[in-house]
Amino acid sequence: MDQFGTAHLLMLALFVVGLPAAYVLGRRERLTGSRTVSRVAAVAIPVVHVPTQVYDVVTNFELGVSLPFHLSDLAWIAAAVALWTHHRCPVALTYFWGLVLTTQAVVTPSLGEDFPDVRFFAYWFIHLLVVWAAVFLVWGVRVTPGWRDLRFTVAVTLTWAVAAYTFNEVAGTNYGYLQRKPSGGSVLDLLGPWPVYVVLEIAIVAAIWAAMTWPWARSHEREREPARTP
Repeated sequence: MDQFGTAHLLMLALFVVGLPAAYVLGRRERLTGSRTVSRVAAVAIPVVHVPTQVYDVVTNFELGVSLPFHLSDLAWIAAAVALWTHHRCPVALTYFWGLVLTTQAVVTPSLGEDFPDVRFFAYWFIHLLVVWAAVFLVWGVRVTPGWRDLRFTVAVTLTWAVAAYTFNEVAGTNYGYLQRKPSGGSVLDLLGPWPVYVVLEIAIVAAIWAAMTWPWARSHEREREPARTP
């Protein structure tokens, strides 16, 4: 698929349209107390995505692509669990991974297949749903993150990075682009050669996540402050 070609631009348009819709649906769920949308979305994610992954493995297996070692393979699981439970930990993973890492994959996709290939639909379904789930849960339902949630997300992400890097070294793959940059171009091209771009990416992402946490943490602190008497 060509970056910023017709198919990509259509997916970007769908992505943008879905953001306010996710907020509205989440806010409605918070006000009504219903979890119908959450539960339907939580079930729909694995029901749609797992068969496409199985189909991909059976019909077009590639060692460096088909195995569930991408961070997006954890992100969709986190999103499904977060939607079903509204628990802070999976919601935090969905928020931080979705709005920073998954959004990058939406804007600069590394996808060799074009419409109407199965991989095309699988890629866009899961990446869009993860970001929409983050907006739905954090701004709509208001399950907002704090510093503890940030630390949890960093720990889980680093654990994944170590595991993915180790597998890449053994198998000669490049999951997470930890060994080399994507060939189609991405923002990583601005960060220098390996391993500099990996270190800088970690630092930049951690700083962005901290900035994303600060306003919610301040809001939590204000809610805990005792009311002032006139």
